[in-house]
Amino acid sequence: MSSLRSTSRKTALSSHTSALNSAAAENSRRDTSCGATAPATRCAPRFSSTHLRHERRLLLSPTSSPGETTPQADAPLRTPIWAFLPLRVFLGGTFLYAGLSKILDPHYLDHTSPLGVHAQMLHAATTSPIGPLVSFTAENPTVTGLAIAFGEVAVGLGTLLGLFTRIAALGGFLLALSFFLTVSWTTRPYYFGADIVFAAAWTPLLIAGDAGLFSTTTRLRAAIRRRRQPNPDPEQGNGAEQRTLLLRGGLIAAMTAALGGAVVALTRRTTTDPEPSQPGDPGTNVPTVIAAVADVAVGSSTRFTTPNGSAAYLLRPSTDTFLAFLAACTHQGCPIAPADSGFRCPCHGSTFDGNGQVTGGPATKSLTNVPVQVVDGQVTIE
Repeated sequence: MSSLRSTSRKTALSSHTSALNSAAAENSRRDTSCGATAPATRCAPRFSSTHLRHERRLLLSPTSSPGETTPQADAPLRTPIWAFLPLRVFLGGTFLYAGLSKILDPHYLDHTSPLGVHAQMLHAATTSPIGPLVSFTAENPTVTGLAIAFGEVAVGLGTLLGLFTRIAALGGFLLALSFFLTVSWTTRPYYFGADIVFAAAWTPLLIAGDAGLFSTTTRLRAAIRRRRQPNPDPEQGNGAEQRTLLLRGGLIAAMTAALGGAVVALTRRTTTDPEPSQPGDPGTNVPTVIAAVADVAVGSSTRFTTPNGSAAYLLRPSTDTFLAFLAACTHQGCPIAPADSGFRCPCHGSTFDGNGQVTGGPATKSLTNVPVQVVDGQVTIE
């Protein structure tokens, strides 16, 4: 098929060049300055190689006719359109994962949890250069938290699917910039924070888009052009095309969001404990058991959940000593994880020892202590 196309285009090039030379020769014969019997070869203008190359580019150019799309995915791997694909996959996948993680986290919308978006916003408002705006949005933490989470999901899906890629990149840039101005603003030096890097990483996609590579928008536009009736008014035709493109793209985004919402709702329902907790006897204060003493080895740690739903860690530094701390960094409320003989915050690198004391910033306060005691061979919360 490609060889036939090439042959037909070469034939068209030859015919077009012959026609140009014939027209020029005819014009020269009619020119009185050359004389009635002047040879055409002497008076006809010579066409330069540059002009012929321009005509050849016009005939052999890969410009698609209406309703067709250039096969960008068939381009060689060394062409520039492939350069942004790894960045696009990374950014889209990361933001999609971040949004789903927030939606599936039971503590994210919990106003009483130090791991929730409300606590993080209140903490960030004290140091952020846009503190008043953060405090204002913190008055409606559920709406703000859902907007952030679903915004990340929309940005991730739009980037991965190539659906309005520049708009998705703009959303990703604004989200990353807002995180830099709040969560990462106090990180020193600034390049230790990831949010400023994410903001900069979105700019190539914001400028160049997806270049038609694995692009849902490009496929939709091609399908619209194939089905559209010829319109003598180009401006009116382009306006109708844009409206149809926005409508179909919006429908795809809405269907994807509905499907994702159903999956999230089903996942949250299945991860919720279906059995209600058994109440104690009336008038009896039943202590919350964390673990049996025999199940916690000396020098180890065990993760548990406090009665208000906050994540925490139980440590046994010695045979007769038990300590417990909330699993939230005191810097920005990010969840901490055990590291060596203490804890480390994966967000900004703060470290804590086995007693909850700060051993490395940017955190300045010790971990929040959870009082525990041993009763009848069980470690319980006081």
